[in-house]
Amino acid sequence: MRWTIKEEPNPEKIEQLSKEINVSNTLAKILVQRGIETFEQAKQFFRPSLEDLHSPFLMKDMEKAVNLIQEVISKNGNILVYGDYDVDGTTAVSLMSTYLKTLTPNVASYIPDRYTEGYGVSFQGIDFAIDNDFSLMITLDCGIKAMDKVKYAKENGVSVIICDHHRPGEIVPDADAILNPKQKDCHYPYDELSGCGVGFKLIQALNESYKQSFDEVYPYLDLVAVSIGADIVPMTGENRTLAHFGLKIINEQPRIGIKALKDVSNKKMTITDVVFGIAPKINAAGRIKHGLNAVKLLTETNEDDARIFAKEINYFNKQRKDLDKQITQEALLQIVKNEETSKMTTVVYDENWHKGVIGIVASRLIESYYRPTIVFTKSNGKLTASARSVRGFDVYEAIDQCSEFIEQFGGHKYAAGLTILEENYESFKNKFEQVVSETLPEELKTEEISIDAEIEFEEITPRFYAVLRQFAPFGPANMKPVFKCSHLKANIARKIGADANHLKLQIADFQKNLELQAVGFNLGEKLDIAENSEFSAAFQVDLNTWNGKQELQLILKDIKENSLEEI
Repeated sequence: MRWTIKEEPNPEKIEQLSKEINVSNTLAKILVQRGIETFEQAKQFFRPSLEDLHSPFLMKDMEKAVNLIQEVISKNGNILVYGDYDVDGTTAVSLMSTYLKTLTPNVASYIPDRYTEGYGVSFQGIDFAIDNDFSLMITLDCGIKAMDKVKYAKENGVSVIICDHHRPGEIVPDADAILNPKQKDCHYPYDELSGCGVGFKLIQALNESYKQSFDEVYPYLDLVAVSIGADIVPMTGENRTLAHFGLKIINEQPRIGIKALKDVSNKKMTITDVVFGIAPKINAAGRIKHGLNAVKLLTETNEDDARIFAKEINYFNKQRKDLDKQITQEALLQIVKNEETSKMTTVVYDENWHKGVIGIVASRLIESYYRPTIVFTKSNGKLTASARSVRGFDVYEAIDQCSEFIEQFGGHKYAAGLTILEENYESFKNKFEQVVSETLPEELKTEEISIDAEIEFEEITPRFYAVLRQFAPFGPANMKPVFKCSHLKANIARKIGADANHLKLQIADFQKNLELQAVGFNLGEKLDIAENSEFSAAFQVDLNTWNGKQELQLILKDIKENSLEEI
């Protein structure tokens, strides 16, 4: 495990911000590291406001999109809301279809089947629109590379509005309107929205065009918050504002479908609870059965029916977990059997693996072999795959350099999907290994713990934590801060957990003997260091609640003997 400490910002900026907002230098330093340098920026960070949201009409083609929807509604035309089968796509379809139904009854939802149609806009979906007399199709979280599909739709009398947030290619489809802040000629102030976030900007614009109060679209922010958490977009700027208010709705007035998925406890949900509690269940519908099951749940208005849908989705999620575990074990065996443990990449394939979980399996494999990973299975006569990357490495670019062997691909820096012909598997695998070997920097080959600040043990107080928790909601570009303390000892150290693979410590510093409880998940093998050495710890600060009592607790990321530190 490689520890790196973030660059020290300008000391004068730290000192000034510390005084202006009355926080410690350590906390001010982390804020400055995150681009928050002034009182006004700090106010916006700690007290998000709906007034911080940008006008949706700043987005390229927004006016075109609004005018087209209004024209279709005025002519009593039919609108098909089309979205991907993952969390971002299903939340976006739920949001858009529910809102449009407040304007016209002529709205239907379409989610492609993961197994028969694959990712993105499909010819089958367009045929559905043609056969059922839809005059407009709105794509959400997909479409930015669907050149031939959009052309086919328009040739057959179906207008197309694309709402996407994926990286466009050099050429974009000839749609009637494209809403994507990542377009080079789009000057929208924030380009990191989720797919559902782009959809929200469209309903915000429609709402404004009908001279309605923002209160009309405010309840949809719960879906936007779920998409932001699940799709791992940066938790900065507009995303952070949208997530903040979306979480507020989830905790105070959740829609019936989300309420049915929530834990029965009354615990206040954080973005982490959404990412690990709600999102996998919504995702399981598209992975195991069909994404429309998730849309049905998220748009349901009857509590009894919502409970039935939620029960179904919980069952799908259990199946997903079982498949994930089984396929991960098979993939790990394949790596060892093929003697590929020392390669720069992991590329594995089995025609019987379930297409719905290969992305999760790719992430699991990175936990064992820390390197760019692609997991293939067979679907519709071709090989389809999910790719995942290590921190700092652009797997999308690496795959793009293997394009001569690829039929189709798309995605982000850290996650991508692709399709190849079976006869090209070995050639693609070798080329991908070559590209990564030549471009993966040495420092990215080892898992990194990025430390925000070194602090003294005595700084970790209830007041320190009270400010720290207001950094939430956390996510990419605003992760929960990681701290480092040196010269620590463990007054009590033991292994915990069914497999004794976790570490439980009572930590003290040598100078003042201040004590804090600490837990280190999957750090059981470090017990010897804790028992016998003076050590340093990399950790996050949290609040542990047990039997009604609350106390500060350190969540250990790693510990190292002081004499062996390599920082």
